[in-house]
Amino acid sequence: MTGLSRIRRLVVGRDLSSREASDEEITPIEGLSALSLDALTSVAYGPEAILIVLGAAGATSLHLILPITIAIVVLLAILVTSYRQVIDAYPHGGGAYAVSRDNFGPRVSKLAGAALIVDYTLTVAVSIAAGVGEITSAFPSTSHFTVPMSLGILLLITTLNLRGLGESARAFLIPTFVFIVGLLVIIGIGLIHPLASKTPPPGTSLLPHHAVETVSLFLVLKAFSAGCSALTGVEAIANGVPLFKEPRVVRAKRTEMLLGVILAAMLLGLAELAKKFQIQPRTNQTALSQIMGEAVGRHWAYYTVSLTITLVLALAANTSFGGLPVLTSLLARDNYLPHLFGVRDSRLVFGNGVVTLALFSGLLLVAVGGNTNTLIPLFAIGVFIGFTLSQAGLVIHWRRTREPGWTRRATINGVGAAVTASATVIFLLTKFIEGAWVVVLAIPLFIVLFNRVEAYYRRAGEALGVGVIPPPPERKRTIVVVPVTNVSRLTAHALSEAISMGEEVIAVTVEFEGDPAGFSKAEVERQWQEWNPGVPLKVLHTDYASIVQPIVRMVDELRAEKDRQVVVLIPVVIPDRLRYRLLHNQVDLALASELRRRPDVVVARVPLPISAPAPTAADEAGVESDNHAADHADPASTGPPEES
Repeated sequence: MTGLSRIRRLVVGRDLSSREASDEEITPIEGLSALSLDALTSVAYGPEAILIVLGAAGATSLHLILPITIAIVVLLAILVTSYRQVIDAYPHGGGAYAVSRDNFGPRVSKLAGAALIVDYTLTVAVSIAAGVGEITSAFPSTSHFTVPMSLGILLLITTLNLRGLGESARAFLIPTFVFIVGLLVIIGIGLIHPLASKTPPPGTSLLPHHAVETVSLFLVLKAFSAGCSALTGVEAIANGVPLFKEPRVVRAKRTEMLLGVILAAMLLGLAELAKKFQIQPRTNQTALSQIMGEAVGRHWAYYTVSLTITLVLALAANTSFGGLPVLTSLLARDNYLPHLFGVRDSRLVFGNGVVTLALFSGLLLVAVGGNTNTLIPLFAIGVFIGFTLSQAGLVIHWRRTREPGWTRRATINGVGAAVTASATVIFLLTKFIEGAWVVVLAIPLFIVLFNRVEAYYRRAGEALGVGVIPPPPERKRTIVVVPVTNVSRLTAHALSEAISMGEEVIAVTVEFEGDPAGFSKAEVERQWQEWNPGVPLKVLHTDYASIVQPIVRMVDELRAEKDRQVVVLIPVVIPDRLRYRLLHNQVDLALASELRRRPDVVVARVPLPISAPAPTAADEAGVESDNHAADHADPASTGPPEES
């Protein structure tokens, strides 16, 4: 095992066989930590977003948070019901993308896929930035390290997901449990008998002295759309159905129901307490922090749950790492993304999707300096586009299949589609100038990418004749060209391989004027004749220092004979340590790169592993024996590559 292999195994774990795949699949409870943290932690900013919008109309409008939250919970119930139906109808995952492709066709499905990719990337950035924001609020001296802390958390979550979703789900299970139970207990205490009611809250009220807006339908709709940010992540479970243990559909539906019940209880409880305690937007204090302080006082329970909220806010990015790799694998299956996104790695994870999501999210965090407020205007637009498409697609699905009860289901989905479409329009109108234009631009760019990738795969399929029975294989005579420098064990090893591959073998070496190593054509030919391997040696002459072009020209001459297949077999030394590879020439890389441009030439390497001998006293004195020097002579100085 190489050094890189050891490091990789230490970081992501040992390789898993297909029989061990079930170990990385998740249960409904683990599904809450793996695929639901985004939605659950949205209670930290969803209610506050409502209060900030309502605050423009003054303190007398803040009581509207409860009816607005009730409307959001009704929409949540519609979405949970809808996505439970999506899980039934599309058990292979994909959520809005799968529904759109089945009911609207490829064009609309590309819109759904692009919107979800944008949303998942933003979810990672927003979640981590919000978590780090809580840390820097509690400890202002750490604000200078916002970006490094954000990237560190991103690296941790990425590593855990490369080890497998089961690993990350189990790692995040305890903080998720503390967060859910702790917050529900605090809400219960606040509703029944608050321990610190009427305590003066810290910070300064952000409400204007005079209302700058009147309570209008538009203001209520704007507050509703702002609060709908609490619904992001509801779709992730339907996207990640293949990640659950068997029976996957049953377990995924249970997780979706658990998410809906817990999130609804939290939202309604917090809205009632916000009304009861007359919570206002304040400086340096979130609405959730104020509610918790009023309910239980600023003691150990407050700080325990606060720290847990900080942790799970950062870990909420895990939702995207569970959903996006599955989505990109489906896009790759449909030829909209490179096929490498559909390949599982040694840990049975769609690792390319995980790494790509981490890279895009990291770049976004660096670009905005880890500032949550910069990201919030971009947030939730993509997921609400997905909500609308999945709801509308299910209406068509029920009308087409006409299963028992299809009218009721179609009605529910139709209402949901209308509400989420309205919320999407309000999002765009109210947040476009604040930064939502970036999402409006990014989604079409992803669709263009999908179209270009699809067009390439279509052309490649036609060129390769995929699906067409090809003519019988054509047999050709094979000539094997072996670049060599001198007579050595490496040369003998390469010629042995070459002889077994073809009827005709030619060894070739290059001489050029002014060679500082003193290349001697006569000496090499003398050694070759003395060795007499049964293979002719051809010496190529060049006036230039390049040893690649003479060999390429010779290969081109051989290619002119159409009845022969040219194979170039390049000898390569494999040192026992990675660091020693830099001590050998890399000309084989240049030669292989040049020859790969010729489609009718087969290029291969024949490796010869070597082990470095223990240093002798003479070595330590700076003197090498003749044999040792000969064994380690680098042929790069005298001609073609024998090693890399």
